[in-house]
Amino acid sequence: MRHTRGKPYHPMSQGKIERWHPSLKSRLRLENYYMPGDLECAIADFVDHYNHRRHHESLDNLTAAGI
Repeated sequence: MRHTRGKPYHPMSQGKIERWHPSLKSRLRLENYYMPGDLECAIADFVDHYNHRRHHESLDNLTAAGI
């Protein structure tokens, strides 16, 4: 994997991460978090779900960790 930089807010180069942020935000806004640790756990749970359990159509219905 190679790190590359693109222009901010440029959908052609930043599309995947720009799409990931609304997914994360929509999941986190369903709950109220009163302690910072609770929010950190919720983010970690979402990342685990997104990478290991969620099937991605663009990856031929594999998980991100499965490719």
